[in-house]
Formats: sequence, structure tokens, C-alpha cells
Amino acid sequence: MVFSILKYCIFLVCFILSVYACSSIQFEKICKVQKSGKVITLLFLISFVLAYLATQAILDLTIYNGLGG
Repeated sequence: MVFSILKYCIFLVCFILSVYACSSIQFEKICKVQKSGKVITLLFLISFVLAYLATQAILDLTIYNGLGG
């Protein structure tokens, strides 16, 4: 129970940081689409994937290896 709450908290922090980091990339110029909804969806999906990978890396390096207690 505690582990899953910790996992979700780490994911949420990583997601917020990845949205913040990805928002500096100008996807509108890369994609060349007129609808901003598609660009926002792309930003959300890329941020989601980055947050998942960062969460797994953090958990692999700490808790899964026995460093978390």
C-alpha cells in the first residue's frame, strides 16, 4: 500500500517536471499543424512517457535494489 502511494507520488512529480520541460519545445513549428489540440495531445503523450520512464529509473535505482529500506 505504501509502495504504490510512493510510486504514484514519484510519477506525479516526474509528470509535472516533464510537462514543464517539454513545454519549452515549440511543437507547433515541428509539426506544422493548424489545430493546437493535436499539439497539446502530443505534449501530453510525450510527457506521460517521459514521466513513466523517469519513475521506473528512479525506482530501479533505489527501491527495487534495496536502497529504500
